[in-house]
Amino acid sequence: MNAVEAAARAGEAFATYRHESGKTKALFLRRIAENLEANGEAIVAAANEETSLPLPRLHSELGRTTGQLRLFAELVEDGSWVDARIDRANPNRKPPKPDLRSMLRPIGAVAVFGASNFPLAFSVAGGDTASALAAGCPVVVKAHPAHLRTSALAAAAIASAVPEGVFAMIEGVEEGIALVQQPAIKAVGFTGSRRGGQAIMDAAAKRPDPIPVYAEMGSINPVFILPGAMRERGATIATGLQASVTVGVGQFCTNPGLVVTSSHSAFIDELQQRIAATTPAPMLTPGICDAYRAGVERLAATRGVRTLARVDAASGAALFTTDARTFLGDETLMDEVFGPSTIVVECEPSSLLGVARRLEGQLTVTIHGTDDDLVAHRELIDILETKAGRIVFNGFPTGVEVSDAIVHGGPWPATSDGRSSSVGTRAIERWVRAVCWQDCPEAILPEELR
Repeated sequence: MNAVEAAARAGEAFATYRHESGKTKALFLRRIAENLEANGEAIVAAANEETSLPLPRLHSELGRTTGQLRLFAELVEDGSWVDARIDRANPNRKPPKPDLRSMLRPIGAVAVFGASNFPLAFSVAGGDTASALAAGCPVVVKAHPAHLRTSALAAAAIASAVPEGVFAMIEGVEEGIALVQQPAIKAVGFTGSRRGGQAIMDAAAKRPDPIPVYAEMGSINPVFILPGAMRERGATIATGLQASVTVGVGQFCTNPGLVVTSSHSAFIDELQQRIAATTPAPMLTPGICDAYRAGVERLAATRGVRTLARVDAASGAALFTTDARTFLGDETLMDEVFGPSTIVVECEPSSLLGVARRLEGQLTVTIHGTDDDLVAHRELIDILETKAGRIVFNGFPTGVEVSDAIVHGGPWPATSDGRSSSVGTRAIERWVRAVCWQDCPEAILPEELR
């Protein structure tokens, strides 16, 4: 099936699917989860062969995928997410007040682009698909070429659980752009590189009827270590930081690619030793590996940047250091290097706020500090709040909980729309718009507004 046919079928299916009850949509979502679990061994085996991700990680990711499907099933079954509002008429008021009732309604058929680094949880059956189906929107997924067999298995699990036309999968870069251009498609979800996200945004903006694109495009996820925390637990922070930088061969969108702290030799030494001792592992694709190697070589050649550790392998971990002046004067140091590397900015207290202000939008920022540190650095926290969707205190950014409160998004260029979240139940808000009924006869009002 090509993009034109898939989009047309999705548009036709929307006319019926948009009216399905929360109970019915919950049934569909739970069936998808059950189908994925029933074929779980084959799905995990295919993903392992295609991506080199270890089996325990993939089993965990499958559980996350089915868990978020069931989370959205609970959300739509409850129904309160539609934000139904009723303002009753008052004919005696001058001028008379009309009867006004509003709620969130699905926007239309949705295009979803699968991610390379999460073949399950951010791909065909991932959060974008789950949230869009929960909202009442048919979905057409453009599968990622890094794991097409895995994608096909996940697609089969979805297609057999929902009405005809409500779900389809296509392949190919040109088909993906063509999908965005189809009139029936009313919004796009994307997880990947800034270059890829911008290409999709451009295609969506050039339509006769421009549509929203919710693109998550990467982040360097800065970690700030304040003086009190450094004194009390610098070695422990170094241990946790190394694990966060190198987990999954650094191929997480929340990988901490920047550390900002005052100079502290014991911390630097500990982190250097741990990064240097990291065992290399295969990356997801040759293209990702090549891009990582090029990024590391660029950092190593940058004036004012010093290489502290670099494992001698294409996907080997790397650690760099520089000062605040160099960082503030070189915009390329804020470019994401997708893989197991990070750069430490040794920063005097007088430069800390300047570094924070200079940051681009991020998915996360992390602050390590004692209670006294945090009180003393309230202005820093206020600045960082404007830079990221999630602020982590005394922890590490890798690992994103799927929940009601989570925010996985952030200001440009971390995402194309910092008001949204691609993880958790807030994701459903991307696929809906508010509709108001004025003086509408009760017989034709949506049930939630009666």
